[in-house]
Amino acid sequence: MLSKLMTVFAPEAPDYGDDRLAIAGLMVRLARSDGTYAASEITRIDRLLAARYGLTAAEAAALRIEAEDYEANAPDTVRFTRAIKENVPLDERFAVVEDLWDVVLEDGVRDESEDALMRLLANLLGINDRDSALCRQRVLARRNPK
Repeated sequence: MLSKLMTVFAPEAPDYGDDRLAIAGLMVRLARSDGTYAASEITRIDRLLAARYGLTAAEAAALRIEAEDYEANAPDTVRFTRAIKENVPLDERFAVVEDLWDVVLEDGVRDESEDALMRLLANLLGINDRDSALCRQRVLARRNPK
């Protein structure tokens, strides 16, 4: 009986196996990692989510808002990367890392905390430092075409 009461009154735990929420949560975690969460970063996250999943602007914003709560309550980063590794093939994770770099580069400043978190995330996603740097270079090339 006590277990039934617990399920009724306990808040619903986030689904740490949802790769969409995990990717959005990592974007939010990266944007917040330098101590600021700028409007431009929020806009960039919404655009990336809309493009990645074919969402409307409102749907992307709703996913980001859900991810903000998910990120704030997640006890560690491994939960995010585990969900991604379990659901996103390695060859598609390169695009995930590019999107993460896109968030980092949005404010024009590469903070040490963002760089450190990106090194960790790429590694946890199975992407080595060299390939992560290539992902960053592709993002920079798209942002600054010659």
